[in-house]
Amino acid sequence: MAKTKDRIALPPKDAARTNLTCHFCIVGCGYHVYKWPEQREGGRAPEQNALGLDFRKQLPPFAVTLTPAMTNVITQRDGSRHNIMIVPDRECVVNSGLSSTRGGRMASYMYTPDGDGKARLKQPRLYAADQWVDVPWEKALALYAGLLKKVLDSDGPEGIVFSCFDHGGAGGGFENTWASGKLMFSALQTPMVRIHNRPAYNSECHATREMGIGELNNAYEDAELADVLWSIGNNPYESQTNYFLNHWVPNLYGQTTAKKKERFLEEDLPDTRIVFVDPRDTPSISIARQIAGKDRVLHLAIEPGTDTALFNGLFTYVVEQGWIDQAFIKEHTAGFDEAVKTNRLSLEECSKITGVSIDDLKKAAQWSYKPKQSGQLPRTMHAYEKGIIWGNDNYMIQSALLDLVIATHNVGRRGTGCVRMGGHQEGYARPPYPGDKKIYIDQELIKGNGRIMTWWGSNNFQTSNNAQALREAVLKRSAIVKNAMLKARGASTEELVDIIYDATTKGGLFVASINLYPTKLAEAAHLLLPAAHPGETNLTSMNGERRIRLSEKFMDPPGEAMADCLIAARIANTLKTLYEKEGNAAMVERFSGFDWKTEEDAFNDGFRRAGQQGAPAIDSQGGNTGHLVTYERLKAAGNNGVQLPVKAYADGHLQGTEMLYTDGKFDTDDGKAHFKPAQWNGLPEIVEAQRKKFKFWLNNGRNNEIWQTAYHDQYSSFAQDRYPMAYIEINPDDCKELAVEASDIVEVYNDFGSTYAMVYPVPEIKRGQTFMMFGYVNGIQGDVTTDWTDRNIIPYYKGAWGNIRKVGSVEEFKNTVSFKSRRFTLA
Repeated sequence: MAKTKDRIALPPKDAARTNLTCHFCIVGCGYHVYKWPEQREGGRAPEQNALGLDFRKQLPPFAVTLTPAMTNVITQRDGSRHNIMIVPDRECVVNSGLSSTRGGRMASYMYTPDGDGKARLKQPRLYAADQWVDVPWEKALALYAGLLKKVLDSDGPEGIVFSCFDHGGAGGGFENTWASGKLMFSALQTPMVRIHNRPAYNSECHATREMGIGELNNAYEDAELADVLWSIGNNPYESQTNYFLNHWVPNLYGQTTAKKKERFLEEDLPDTRIVFVDPRDTPSISIARQIAGKDRVLHLAIEPGTDTALFNGLFTYVVEQGWIDQAFIKEHTAGFDEAVKTNRLSLEECSKITGVSIDDLKKAAQWSYKPKQSGQLPRTMHAYEKGIIWGNDNYMIQSALLDLVIATHNVGRRGTGCVRMGGHQEGYARPPYPGDKKIYIDQELIKGNGRIMTWWGSNNFQTSNNAQALREAVLKRSAIVKNAMLKARGASTEELVDIIYDATTKGGLFVASINLYPTKLAEAAHLLLPAAHPGETNLTSMNGERRIRLSEKFMDPPGEAMADCLIAARIANTLKTLYEKEGNAAMVERFSGFDWKTEEDAFNDGFRRAGQQGAPAIDSQGGNTGHLVTYERLKAAGNNGVQLPVKAYADGHLQGTEMLYTDGKFDTDDGKAHFKPAQWNGLPEIVEAQRKKFKFWLNNGRNNEIWQTAYHDQYSSFAQDRYPMAYIEINPDDCKELAVEASDIVEVYNDFGSTYAMVYPVPEIKRGQTFMMFGYVNGIQGDVTTDWTDRNIIPYYKGAWGNIRKVGSVEEFKNTVSFKSRRFTLA
């Protein structure tokens, strides 16, 4: 079991304090980091500790959130040792002092030789002589850059392939996305790039952007002001914990009535209601029922993959009822009539397809769109996430949803918004993608294309659709290169480059990984480069309401690890030197402009310069005012930062934008919001074939305690004692039929692959449906997803059906793992 400390050292009054945004989900909670020498500590009196609290007596409820996991002892590169304490910031409007189970463990993830992060990469590693060998950066980069140059000169940029992070949080930030993008797109100029969680370089919101509505268009406060909240294909308590607890829950409790009256004095203020669209009865739904009561919570438990039909049915109904903003439609939109014609679906048809009763469909429409007694349309906030982003035709679903939202004017009004809930924080700043079409990178690798593959802050052995096929192909191709390297006895770096390149002409693939940990990719990799994360490097990112903050460096990264932006600079400068030796001025110019010494240099080169010039930096959310934002000004703004786009800098403060589109102008050429026809087409043929052939729907998603691929959590006893293996939720009656019980190990399989999971009986799961943790390190759900994608190469991760069979039992799991209900139940 996990070891716990019996006391916490308090920071002395003079402890250094810096700002830190949580590494993980998009909410971006603010924290303070206290750091002081190891052999000192503060006293219990308020004037004796940096927290200013009186620990000589019982503190009042929620005076501070403080656990042993929020403390650690770190060692700097100079050998000095320091206590650290990372506690939530009560003054941060995002979380108001709340801490998620993920953010609350950040201190435990900070590197120590014997802590949770002890497996961190500390030096570059080269796979040589059938083992991993630590090598200096100079040797690692000479090999890596030499091979990049060889491929670039011999085959052009199409031979160089990347999978990379695309945003902020622990795996990006504006500094790192700009640096990696400048290297890939401006210098190497390769179009062979995919995103960490989807197999092409693309957006997850093509349709909404084409319709003129960016996906992060409101403020968290709007969730407090809404009359009705919609949670569509997301589980906000587990995936965006403090957004839900600090902004949704107070509204459900009725605690924001005064704020609503201040904003909307003339309007009726009914009790806030909430609508969940999810085939699964989630912990979030259970909590909402506990808080608001069953009468103000509506769960539309749709059949898998029928979201487009749901939104079309509701759209048709509200148009027929006249519950739309006709003046807004006439003045600020285009394409309404065509959408009405194409999307037409009666409530009877909608009910038949979705499995939702006509009564519940009508109730959802009446709650959300029927005008109040005052004549005002309700303020309804629609929040969506992976359930539709990774659902049945991302493009069509988002079109259908936005058609409903635009018609009822639920964007650009306070208390509304149609927004994605998000995974990690945002932080996009890259030059334009050099390709003229989207490329399905995984399929290219499987077909044998590409010579050098770099996974950068990503791990597609765990997070890709059709992952088993990808792993099999990469491992096979990687082995060809490994065998060639094993025979390269006594070869110089230049000779080794030629040997590796020759192996790639025979089907081989050279694999590099730039990351915090070796990850599962190490099975195929030939080179590992060590990166740093927030706290070890300065990093800027914005959260789900476009609130940009600076996470300040307070400790050294382990060994010779460094920020991704500085790794990118070293790669580019090494290539520049190689071309200088040849006298190739054109190529020297392409690899120039990376003379950065610090993360701030990369920020100034990217976010500030690109934003100022109007380049497509920060997803068009920063306008042309990026030059106003500096590290110094962000540091002064603290954990509240500023909401992008920045309007001005005046009186010592950055002035931001709370909500977009309040002026009725949208991100289209004509400034109007564009309706988009979205016909219901059923399931894709390949997915429908699996549904007909296999018994169980294989749903997937996050849970509260584990972040992404468990890259930190796989080394944490807190996490591993609870989840030693990916679990699969199964209805108890299905468990009886399968002759399995809690803790049993099952194989989950279909025509695309198989994976293994630990049985977790859950009565709230419908019969014939399951739910498995996505992207886990031990039990990979992506192995059983199909290779189908929509027109923009967005995978249908949710479109998987398969069978389940018992493999066996693990006595330790049965004795040590809890299988109590994770749902909250009404008293």
